[in-house]
Amino acid sequence: MSGTTVATALADEQGDGVAGADSGAPVVLAIDLGGTAMKGAVVAEGGAVVAELTRPTPGSDILGALVTLFHDLRGVAGAAELDVVGAGVATPGMLDEQRGIVHYASNLDWRDVPLLDILQGELDLPVAVGHDVRAAGLAERTFGAAQGSDDFVLVPIGTGVAAALVTAGGTITGATGAAGEFGHIPVVAGGEQCTCGQRGCLEVYMSGAGVARRYREAGGDALSTRRIVARLGSDPLADRIWGEAVDVLAQGLTILTLLLDPKVIVLGGGVSHAGDALFSPLERDVSAGLAWRERPAIVRSGLGGDAGRAGAGLLAFGAAR
Repeated sequence: MSGTTVATALADEQGDGVAGADSGAPVVLAIDLGGTAMKGAVVAEGGAVVAELTRPTPGSDILGALVTLFHDLRGVAGAAELDVVGAGVATPGMLDEQRGIVHYASNLDWRDVPLLDILQGELDLPVAVGHDVRAAGLAERTFGAAQGSDDFVLVPIGTGVAAALVTAGGTITGATGAAGEFGHIPVVAGGEQCTCGQRGCLEVYMSGAGVARRYREAGGDALSTRRIVARLGSDPLADRIWGEAVDVLAQGLTILTLLLDPKVIVLGGGVSHAGDALFSPLERDVSAGLAWRERPAIVRSGLGGDAGRAGAGLLAFGAAR
């Protein structure tokens, strides 16, 4: 397991379990596959993470690295005499979740990858393949900030922006599996160019990459969004760029509210850590944009960066059953 970060103790002092799991307990293997990191875990029923391994996503042979990580997680579980009953992976991209085919994932350079068939053949286990953001939404509904709600939206705001859309208890996937591309709603008419080819997309203005780029291109220093937020109130350029970002996000969330009528909007990703600098003006602006109804609650993710992996675990237990 060289090159692996072990973020949870792999065995307790007595040697009769892994981080609180009893020998023989049913567990699943769960991986949140991202463009920069593969976050894996051995997960017990109820969502408890009993061991976790995180590795960088390689530039080539991602499938091989993914399979190796699953085998290593299985080895950790086996050493503790845990019963591995299934596996799940949450992946970015456009995918057919029933057939487990990733039709397109730009940050993995994948096209029409039969991921489910490959993993089932390699692991000889029940396997589930899910969309990373929709899996995170499932986890937030089960364990996190959307507990008890059948109608909510999860919007992770990191390098890019996407959304998990849940209404009447069901997740909206769309005809091609591409529902939830919230970051590519063109909210600024004739706006700045987006890498997707459109103009005025929401994530051009409100995303970790977008805020940092716009601040730099307007004459500011090369800073992260976190450091730009730290300058609010003392840096007029930071105030302007951040204010424009919040305005655009508020417009997008107003549109989502009127379309889907969610009970709660959950914000995740690195930008959600901006705290009151984000939530206070956002709540005000969304309320102002809804003339004849109250806005839904806008809250921060309860699971943070672990939501995708937790969702993969839930999907894996579903496949095992």
